[in-house]
Parts: sequence; C-alpha cells; structure tokens
Amino acid sequence: MKYSFKIKTLGVALMAVSILSSCSKDFDEINKDPNSLTEDQLDATLAGPSFASALYAGIHNGSYSSPGVDDQGTWGIATGILSSTFIHYLNCGYGTERNAFVNGYEGRGWTRFYTVAVPAINNAIKASEGNAEALAVLKIWKVFMYNQMVDAYGPIPYTEAGNGKEKVPYDSVEDIYTDFFKLLDEANATLSSTSLTTVASLQPNDRLYGGNVANWRVFGNSMRLRLALRISDKEPAKAKTQAEAAVAAGVMTTNAQSAFFKASNITPNNLNMIVNSWGYVMTASMESILVGYNDPRLEKWFAPLDANATPKVYRGNPVGGLEDQFGTTKFSAFNNDVMGNGAAGNLSESKNIEVFMASENYLSRAEGALNGWNMGGTAQSLYETGIRLSLAQWGITDAATVNAYISGTTLPTLPNILTVYPALDLYDIPVKLPVAWSATEANQRTQIAVQKYLAIFPESWEAWSDLRRSDAKVIYPPLNTDNNDAGVGKSLMKRIIYTTNEYSSNKDAVTDGITKLGGPDTGGTKLWWDTK
Repeated sequence: MKYSFKIKTLGVALMAVSILSSCSKDFDEINKDPNSLTEDQLDATLAGPSFASALYAGIHNGSYSSPGVDDQGTWGIATGILSSTFIHYLNCGYGTERNAFVNGYEGRGWTRFYTVAVPAINNAIKASEGNAEALAVLKIWKVFMYNQMVDAYGPIPYTEAGNGKEKVPYDSVEDIYTDFFKLLDEANATLSSTSLTTVASLQPNDRLYGGNVANWRVFGNSMRLRLALRISDKEPAKAKTQAEAAVAAGVMTTNAQSAFFKASNITPNNLNMIVNSWGYVMTASMESILVGYNDPRLEKWFAPLDANATPKVYRGNPVGGLEDQFGTTKFSAFNNDVMGNGAAGNLSESKNIEVFMASENYLSRAEGALNGWNMGGTAQSLYETGIRLSLAQWGITDAATVNAYISGTTLPTLPNILTVYPALDLYDIPVKLPVAWSATEANQRTQIAVQKYLAIFPESWEAWSDLRRSDAKVIYPPLNTDNNDAGVGKSLMKRIIYTTNEYSSNKDAVTDGITKLGGPDTGGTKLWWDTK
C-alpha cells in the first residue's frame, strides 16, 4: 500500500482542500503547484481548509468539482451499494444485495478514505499544533471518521496511517477503540475547560458547527456514548463507565445540536444527487415497518406508486432478488422533493447531510437504562423522546400525529410485492411489535433497535454497526445469496473484505491484519465487539 500523502507531496490532499474550502481566498495560490509544499509550509492557515476536506471525505461524499480526487460515486458505491444495501435502507440492484462482493466495490471507500480523508485530517492536525481547542475538535472528527472504517473492515491502518512509507501496519479493533476513548476524553477535557466559544482557525471551513465549541463538545460525548454501547457486550464494565461519563458531560439533547454537513454547489449531498438517478428504490423491509406503523416519515422519504391515487400505495423491492426477477414491476423511488434532487435538479446543493442525530442519543440512552446504567431518565421516557426528536427532524411536529404514533399498536405489514408475486418468502414479518412501549425487557430492546434503525436513516454506516451489535431482527433476510462463506449466506453481512490492492502492495500488513481480525477475510467474520 503506497499512500500518496507524504507531507512533501500534498497534491491529492491539497487539491481536495482547495476545492472544499469555498471561503478560502488562496484557492489559486494553493492549486498552482501543490507538490511544491513542504512540511514547514503547512502552517495554521491550512488547518481550516484541511479540516473542510476531512469533513466531507470523512462522510464518504465527493464532488465532480474535484476531478481526479473524488466524486459522488464514492457515496454511491461505498455507502449505497455496501452499507445501505446490507441493512435495506435501499435496494441498489447490484450483487451486494445478495451478499456478494463483486467488481471491487469494496475498494472504492477504502481508497478514497486513505487518499483523501486521512491526509486531510493529518494535515489539519499538523497545522494546528499548539492550538489546543482546534486539536480537540480534530481528535473528535478523527474518531468519527475512523470509527466508520474500523467498524466496516475490522483491523485497519490507524496509528501509522499517512506515515509516507510503502508499508503501513494494521491496528487491531480493540487497540483502535482504546485510542478512541482516550482521544474523546482528552477532547472533552479541553473543550470543557476553555473560555473560548469558537475555534477561530476552523470556523470558516467547519460545515458542521462553524467552530462552535459547545456543539463540538456534545458531539464528542455523543460519540463516546455511541462507542460505549458498541462495546457493551465485549467490555460491559468499561461501557458503563464511558456511557455514564458521556451523559454526565453532556450529549446532544436537541435537534439544534444534531450534526448536519451544510451542502453547497461544490460539496453536494451525494445521496440526494444520485439515489433516484442511479435507480435506488425502497426496500420491502422499510415498507413493512413504515406502512405497518402508519409512520409519518414514510411520505417524507419515499414516493407512492401513483401520486394521484387514494389511498397512496407504496411498494418495496425485496433485497436479494435474482437479476431481472421482478421484470418491469414498479417500486417506490425516493421522494424526489426531500431525498432526491428536486424538480430543479439542484436540491443536493442545499439539502444538508445527516451526520449524527440527537434522536440516536435518546435511543442509546434508553438501551443503556435497560442495562442498569445511569442515563438520566427511564428507558421508556428516553425511547419516546428519541422518537419525538426524529419525527421533528423531518418536520413532523403536530402533537396529535406524534402522540398517535408513539402510542400506536399497529404492526408491520406484509410487503405489497406479495400481491404480484405471492410465492415469495416474505410472510415471516421480521418486526412483530408495535411502537407503543412493551411490557417486557426483551421486547423493549427490540423496539429500541427498530426505532434507532429509523432514526439514523439515511446514515447507514452507524445503522449497520448497530444492527450487527444488537442482533435485533429488524429486516428480512435476502431472498437469495451469492455468498456461501461461513457466517454469511442470507444473514446480515458482518464486515467488508480487504481490497485487492492491499494484498498486492501491503501483503505482510494485511496478513497481520487478518490475524488480528481473528478469522478469514470474508464477510462472515465478526469484529471484536460483535459477540452475539
């Protein structure tokens, strides 16, 4: 693996930096001869632009405004064809819906991460030396973006990523998580004690929070809560300590604190840009839950088969169908006015990107309360508040509508596709519980998992990790599988396999990484924290 991001050869990184920093007046100067920059020239003025690149690439988005660096295909492949398909947020029509790794798709996200996001965060950290508050924010973002990768692949280059060497060693999942908590503890200590309200060096380029110290502090603690729950089956005592510390220090509690990346014409929302143009559609799993619950988010996210019909009918495509199995059968697309690119074809330039929602925290705290952790409320109250925040996030605030949903006793329903293909194996509906809070703890845990699955939408990386950890039955198994590896079949994919390039250019390191993985390099090998 030869990463092209030595400090003395900053071409890729600084091309991305210059493009993503629309407020930067030195665009032309930076882009004239990027390879001429040396380490001593990486001063504080580049911290913000580098951070801008790390933010956008760190959420697997790209733009055609950065030719040769990235484009929206990274989201379409790294997120759409992989994590979003695995958990049935969408049906992509590619082999990954049958759990097959084909055409090297597993490498797109990896390559863009290590050639764009990693050099950008490393450059921002180097340029911020001596600025404690900026470093605290960068530590938090480093945890966020690496967490998605380690939870997707398992052991990955981390400690020495960006070392400029031909060979880059892999760190174990356990060691990386240990460092995550260390970084988040350090960041919280700094941001809790500073008198600053804004990190000036990052503010102009921070498209999440504009450098706001308070918001970054609660983002960091929200990450700590997320990670604590992730390790709760592996290290329950540490999980309890970290979760309680996170809540005590302050996590997101309002939608105003939620993290959205502010889209623009040069940093577009890739999901909105391509889901409908690429032909992604609603899945049978989503239809079953949303239609059965009379969920008011349904019409926000997806389009009925006929907008003029009454009642409106939605149809989800079962994940795992064989090629052309359903012929010309029509399925519900994404609602173009909310999740698509809009009638004018430019909604992606203004629809902000969901990164981390406050509603997730309440649902995580609800599960923590069931674990016996001090989460600042009862499991039921936290569960219901999480639902309210998610509904409000999508513009659903009518009290009667919200209360009816929370107290709803209807159940997920059979998918509409059965009216056309009645022989499909879809009669065992995965979710057999209503929204209304159940009486038993086992059912309550499933309800929390279902509502978190909906609340996190469309951010599929975290939703995939949460489903693997909880093992909650929320989605249908694929109708068919092209992957007979142990642990895969028709089950939920456990991880993404390493890229072909790793085997050819970094063989010893990837071999060591597989040893640290503790199983073969297949989609069926569970990660360190996945114990159920």
